[in-house]
Amino acid sequence: MTDQAPLLLEARGMTIWRGDNLLMDELNVSVRAGSIIQIQGTNGSGKTTLLRALIGLAEFDEGEIFWCGKPFFEVRDELYADVLYLGHKPGISPGLTPLENIQALCPELGVDCRDAVLAVLEELAIADRIDLPSAALSAGQKRRIALARLRLQRGRLWVLDEPLTSLDTNGYDWVREEIRHHVGLGGAVVFTTHQALSFEPLHVDSIVLGGELS
Repeated sequence: MTDQAPLLLEARGMTIWRGDNLLMDELNVSVRAGSIIQIQGTNGSGKTTLLRALIGLAEFDEGEIFWCGKPFFEVRDELYADVLYLGHKPGISPGLTPLENIQALCPELGVDCRDAVLAVLEELAIADRIDLPSAALSAGQKRRIALARLRLQRGRLWVLDEPLTSLDTNGYDWVREEIRHHVGLGGAVVFTTHQALSFEPLHVDSIVLGGELS
């Protein structure tokens, strides 16, 4: 990825307060096609807040957001049609099966998506759980259901909050390779994680936030 790559998402002068605590002051962020950006910081430093603010899911006190060079408020729907957001919690409904959860989260797949979903769940080692109530699954299995969206849902920009939570080594490797493949096709990824995750030889830009535990 170079400075000549298309600029997808840009934040200018982003300032966010939490009560009397200044989380970030006039922060500038540029996310280009083919880039990987990791947001780092201690607990309470504002990592999740920044991640959500970048795509308009959290309020910020000052600043502007642009998508493909246009102000966010003018192209909100265009951004949301091209972004895949995975929050810190997997967002899985316990009363639905993995297949039903993925169908609800990825309606564009349609009703005849069982084979496509099954193929991804086989890679994630939970294909035999496809028709079980998700309430019966472990935290790691629920995380894998959510991560299946990386293969099944379109979006040039991936915004991932702690995607490695509750995963084992095989899960780490799967996420790493999905991200490698995505940016290789011109996508971009912004993520937070407490675990070390290397993408060598790909470059990872870091945004380090300060702050105290809260």
